[in-house]
Amino acid sequence: MVGQRVDTPVSVEEKVQAVTDLTRDDDVAAQVATELLRRPATTAKLPPAERVRVVQELTRDDEVATTVTSDLLRRPDVARKTMRDDTARFLVNRAQFDNSAETREEIRERTPAVRKIEHTMEYLDLVGSCHQYVAALGRLVPRLRGQEFSEDERETVRRGISKVRAAADWLEGALENGEFTLDEQLAQLLKGE
Repeated sequence: MVGQRVDTPVSVEEKVQAVTDLTRDDDVAAQVATELLRRPATTAKLPPAERVRVVQELTRDDEVATTVTSDLLRRPDVARKTMRDDTARFLVNRAQFDNSAETREEIRERTPAVRKIEHTMEYLDLVGSCHQYVAALGRLVPRLRGQEFSEDERETVRRGISKVRAAADWLEGALENGEFTLDEQLAQLLKGE
């Protein structure tokens, strides 16, 4: 049989080598990769670790990662499972806090009256806290008449009184000298260290 072609089967390895050779050019590889990744049945054959690696590679660019992350978090099950990860949840909460702080700062810059309103609210919170504390003691202390406390209970209350005194002294000093930062020693005292 002269002139007749005999088809020999091509192995998977040979096909992979041919594709590898044909995709050495980055432009060709990009088009081929795009087409291959559009095949759900093909990508499903990849082990999960490889799919994760591919997604990580494709999302190195922050703009792409932002878009992908936003799209993924719009899936309720994905969002819920992601928020079970303590680190992810912390970072999302931190980002929300930072975004809120940035927005508040922009509003303060554009609208000076906001700072005056905040001052009034903070002043009222401060005065209200003082009144609330005094009122709570005025309500609780008389009800303690006739009760006996163990030494541990008395010591716990004394530690609480020390914290109250330290906080009141700090507040008074801050009002006098205008220094409203929480120093490390007081922060430790208030935490009970």
